[in-house]
Amino acid sequence: MAHLISALLLAATIITVATAATVNKTATFGLPSQFLSPHNAIRSPLKLAPLTWDLQLLQYAESYALRRRSDCALVHSGGPYGENIFWGSGSGWSPAQAVAAWGGEGRWYSIKANTCVVGRECGHYTQIVWRSTRRIGCATVNCVGGRGQFMVCEYDPPGNYIGERPY
Repeated sequence: MAHLISALLLAATIITVATAATVNKTATFGLPSQFLSPHNAIRSPLKLAPLTWDLQLLQYAESYALRRRSDCALVHSGGPYGENIFWGSGSGWSPAQAVAAWGGEGRWYSIKANTCVVGRECGHYTQIVWRSTRRIGCATVNCVGGRGQFMVCEYDPPGNYIGERPY
């Protein structure tokens, strides 16, 4: 029985990594933790529940990243999940750098006013720290023609409801 469970876990890991590798040839076995760890590092000081990796969200993120591969446009998918997108010129951007860019918007969020500082953006940050969000799935792709690197994270349940506080 233990051998069967080990084999199933190994097969699930291989399928997840193989799927991630189709989006970005540089994907590694640590892709989920490369996204999860920095997300949870932002949530932890606020005493928010850690996020978990979700295969359905991963598949959605991969599908959308592949659609953006040809143009690398910073356009949201319009799907049923909360979503953060990132673009960096060149290649070699890490998931931690994308999450740091989103999380860095926290300095522009006023919990007292429940809004961003005028002229600044903070919606990526509030999605990361949205209290009810529990699961994420993310993907990264190098865009054709050296147009840069695109990353997307999907969040479920989504956040950023107008008039509601993230935490």
